[in-house]
Amino acid sequence: MLRDTVLIVVYAAIGAAAAGLLGMGVLRLLRNRSVTLSLAVVAAVTVAAMLAGTMLVAWAMLLSDHDLWVVTMVCSIAAVVSLCVALALGRGVVRGSRALAEATRALGDDGSFTPPAAAPTAELAELGRELAATSAKLAASRDRERALEDSRRELVAWISHDLRTPLAGLQAMTEALEDGIVDDPSVYHGRIRAEVARMSGMVGDLFELSRIQAGVLALNTTRMSVYDLVDDALAGADALAREHGVRIIGERVEPVPIEVDGREMSRVLANLLTNAIHRTPTDGTVAVAAHREENSVVVSVTDGCGGIPPEDLPRVFDTGWRGTDARTPPAGAGLGLAIVRGIVEAHQGRAAVCNVPGGCRFEVRLPAAV
Repeated sequence: MLRDTVLIVVYAAIGAAAAGLLGMGVLRLLRNRSVTLSLAVVAAVTVAAMLAGTMLVAWAMLLSDHDLWVVTMVCSIAAVVSLCVALALGRGVVRGSRALAEATRALGDDGSFTPPAAAPTAELAELGRELAATSAKLAASRDRERALEDSRRELVAWISHDLRTPLAGLQAMTEALEDGIVDDPSVYHGRIRAEVARMSGMVGDLFELSRIQAGVLALNTTRMSVYDLVDDALAGADALAREHGVRIIGERVEPVPIEVDGREMSRVLANLLTNAIHRTPTDGTVAVAAHREENSVVVSVTDGCGGIPPEDLPRVFDTGWRGTDARTPPAGAGLGLAIVRGIVEAHQGRAAVCNVPGGCRFEVRLPAAV
C-alpha cells in the first residue's frame, strides 16, 4: 500500500513538473507580451499540470480501457471548465490593469491622475495609491514652480523699474554737472552718492538671494547669546530709527545660547528692523523680543504698520513681494524678507508673520543650542 502511494505521488509530481517547466519556458518567451496572454498561459499551465499528473497516474495504474476512458473524459472536461473559469476571472485583472494604464497615461499628458474606482488586486490598488500620491506631489511641485516663476517675473519688472528711475536721475545730474548749469555741485554729488549706495545695496541683495536659492550659502556657525545678537542689531538700527522718528526697544530678551552664523543672522535682524522702521509711522514703536520655547529660540520684531491684509500674509516672504502700496524706491526691491527666510531656513529654522493689534509681528524660530 505504501509502495503504491509513493508511486502515485512520484508519477503525479513528474507529470505536474513537466507541465510546469514547459509553462515556464512559454512564459519566458512571452515575457514582453500582454498581461492577457500571460494570464492565459498561467491558467493553461495550472490546468495542464493537474491533467498531466492525473493522466500519468491513471496510465501507470493499468486501468481498463473503460476506466481509463472515463478518467480521461472527466479530467478533460474538468480541465476545460477550469481553464474557462480561470480566464473569466483573469479578465477582471486585465480590465483593472488597462484602467490603471489609461489613468497613468493621463498623468503623463496633463499631470492629473485619478485611480480606478475598484482595483481587482491588492497590488494594483497599492500601485494606484502610489501613483495618486506621486500625482499630488507633482501638482504641488508645479504650483511652487509656477509661483516661483511669477515672483521672478515680478522681481525682474520691479528691479528694472527701480534701476531705471535712479539711472535716469544719475544721467540727468551728470549731464547738468558737465554743462556747468548747477549752482551747488555738492548737492548733486550727495544725491549721486546716495543713489549709487542704494543701487549697490540692491545688487548686494540680489547676489545674496542668488546664493541662497542656489544652496551655496556657507554658514560659519559659532555659539553665542541671542541677547548679544539682538543688542548689536538694536545699536545698528538706532540711527535709522531716529531719522524716522521711531522708538526702538528691546523687551524680554533672554540670554539664550544659540549656534548661528553671526554675520548672517545680524543681516536677518537688520532686514527685519529696517522693514519695521520704514513701515511704522512717526512716534511709533518697534519692539524686539527673544525667548526660549522648548528646543527653540524665538526672536520677534513687532512694528506699528497697522497690519497686513490677510490675503497678503502668505506672500510676505516671497521674492519680490512688496505689498500693494510699496511701489516706490524707498520700499526696496522686495528682497529683504526673502533673504530673511532663506537665511533662517539655512539655519534649520522657520520665519513667520502674523497680525497683532496696531501692526504685525515677524518671528524667527531657531534651534536652541544644546
